[in-house]
Amino acid sequence: MGARPALAVGLAVGLGLLLGLGVSGAPRGSAGPDGGARFTWRNLSCPACKLLFVALDAAMQLETNVVRIRQVAVSVCVNLRLARPEVCEEIIQLFEQDMLTAWAHSVLRPSEICGLLVGPHCGHWDIYSDWNVTLPNTPKPPVSPPVPPRPSAPTARVLFLTDLHWDRGYLPGSDPACRDPLCCRGGQPQGAGAGHWGTYSKCDLPLHTLENLLQHLAASGPYDAAYWTGDIPAHNVWQQSRADQLFALRTVTALIQKYLGPLPVFPAVGNHESVPVNSFPPPHVPGNQSSAWLYDAMAQAWHQWLPPQALASLRVGGFYTLRIWPGLRLASLNMNFCSETNFWLLVNSTDPAGQLQWLVKVLQEAEESGEKVHIIGHIPPSHCMRTWSWNYYHIINRFESTVTGQFFGHTHLDEFQLFYDEETLSRPLGVAFVAPSVTTYVGLNPGYRVYLLDGAYPGSSHLVLDHETFILNLTEANAPGAVPHWQRLYGARETYGFSVAFPADWDQLTRRFQAEEGLFQRFWFLMYKGHPPRQPCRDACKTALLCALRTGRAGDPGLCQALSQGLPFREIQARWRQRRFC
Repeated sequence: MGARPALAVGLAVGLGLLLGLGVSGAPRGSAGPDGGARFTWRNLSCPACKLLFVALDAAMQLETNVVRIRQVAVSVCVNLRLARPEVCEEIIQLFEQDMLTAWAHSVLRPSEICGLLVGPHCGHWDIYSDWNVTLPNTPKPPVSPPVPPRPSAPTARVLFLTDLHWDRGYLPGSDPACRDPLCCRGGQPQGAGAGHWGTYSKCDLPLHTLENLLQHLAASGPYDAAYWTGDIPAHNVWQQSRADQLFALRTVTALIQKYLGPLPVFPAVGNHESVPVNSFPPPHVPGNQSSAWLYDAMAQAWHQWLPPQALASLRVGGFYTLRIWPGLRLASLNMNFCSETNFWLLVNSTDPAGQLQWLVKVLQEAEESGEKVHIIGHIPPSHCMRTWSWNYYHIINRFESTVTGQFFGHTHLDEFQLFYDEETLSRPLGVAFVAPSVTTYVGLNPGYRVYLLDGAYPGSSHLVLDHETFILNLTEANAPGAVPHWQRLYGARETYGFSVAFPADWDQLTRRFQAEEGLFQRFWFLMYKGHPPRQPCRDACKTALLCALRTGRAGDPGLCQALSQGLPFREIQARWRQRRFC
């Protein structure tokens, strides 16, 4: 994830985000996978940003002609060289109606937008910061350190899939280094063409690779359940339609049902499921601009996995809860309601859809009934809007004895985010696991994750005891005459010397990273699924990464002070954002 864009405010912002320079998953910062320079909004100077958005704002305030506004936006796209003119035209046409509706109801203006995009030195933008969820009046139960289960205690294996990104247009032998935000999709090859099973470039996966993965999973079980946290369609976001998204949803769901059979699968909504990408209006938005077309289709596709009450909640807001087995409840969140790239939150970002208050109710009822809860979602908490993220952190603190697992995707990398008690910021009480993607985007091996849990038996903690990551090594798989082989890349306990993988173990690991350079570089290699960037992670990059691992809430410098090495927190954040993609 590069310089994290915030809300897509206005058509030009939407262009940057949509064209793979932000939310769609393209590399950001100083270099892409081919070493070339890439645009980010942080490259704009403050005066240039304000000049740009004053012009756009004037066009949108004064022009009643949508065609003229479109022309202005296309001109911005072309002049900034965000994409080919044809792509600029297509993406503006796709986004204009929803963008104009959100802009018309927004109170953000150019100075606030540039504070959001370029940095706080360019303007104040956090105008939605004054809200809090209501926590229960009942006292927080006494907290005891988690106890490892006895060696003979039953365990459960949970399969975790995220960010599949099926590209219907993937063509083996095509150009993997095209000018568009997504490649390997036709045209004349330049040098080595796209591999049969996938490619180390800004490319997604063909259907035959996903089917091969599912065939492998059918033979590698058994699993007790599967968590599936979204992002089904590819990154060709400038040319998608609702029909395309629904076809991808139904096709991939049918494949999972075909190969995994009766295995209970529990999905979450990704940011790429909608069209336009990241467009998730709150439930009060009516008519054709609502998300009912998507949620209804999900309920129809997933009805064999979810009970009626969960399907009803899914149809309203894209989130739900259910009991997985005795003693364990699942809460599947629609993390698009926390996303800085969901431009509908311009209208109102105060607990969209009431989802966090709903989560408090779910956790309170679970606490009263003695259930443990796992939370799944697509976007990790620290990548959310700041106020939403801090409210979520409050909830995890209050219900630390109830929430025993948090599982996310979205970054395409193998990461984690720690949660500490809010009183001292020293006692680790939770960890959000961020699992690697199935897709190769950008420059990665395909991968998946399996979690080993304490349980399922009455009274078990349902904590994560270990996890394993598996990959398809594309260098080997694409060799002439080779047969694809999904292989175990590593296990957490084995690699990091854990006895169990409780929050305290992950906290201690971040401290070991500071002192043991070899261990940190091993983590860096595994973080990228065995195919890391050519440029190593040292000094400021390492400091920024350790800071990111230690905080599960957005924009919090408190847990990074000991790591700063004299760098301001803002610079630490900026350096790390330049090394990431989503």
